[in-house]
Amino acid sequence: MNVVLGDKLRFAAEVGEAGPLCQVDLWAAGRWLTCDDNVAYVPQFRRDVLDTAAWLRSGKGPPLPFAGVSAEATHRQLMHRAGDDDEPEADYRLRSRFRVFLWGPTTDNVTAYLFREEDRLMITLGFWREEHLINHPEDAGAVFVVEIPAEEFIGILEGIAAALDAS
Repeated sequence: MNVVLGDKLRFAAEVGEAGPLCQVDLWAAGRWLTCDDNVAYVPQFRRDVLDTAAWLRSGKGPPLPFAGVSAEATHRQLMHRAGDDDEPEADYRLRSRFRVFLWGPTTDNVTAYLFREEDRLMITLGFWREEHLINHPEDAGAVFVVEIPAEEFIGILEGIAAALDAS
């Protein structure tokens, strides 16, 4: 039996039954994130999800780094020279402070950043794989933004881990 947590328009997960491998579908801002690979290696995925939940539960999560700049524009600014040969180390370090969803192959098809404003989170994401962008041209250059209470997001993450324990 699959377990569904959250709201697909903000953040949601559907966790299937399995052993060491499990089908995990994730949505954010109404977009299906795990469209390229929705089979997670449970020990690693569970640990990474719980690490993210613990990090957020401890009050961590940096605010938007540029005053007066929206989350979407911040995402674009952080990505401006990402991966370029001449990208300054300082740009890489800054961008790395905000990365989220570093949960292995299941989520490596999106670049996602997280910003915290008190008890609310803003998560930005963009798809980057060429095959995905060819099949979904509407996603090319798009930045999707989720605003969600921190407790709600943490609860979903902890629910994913519990569902993986039960599988």
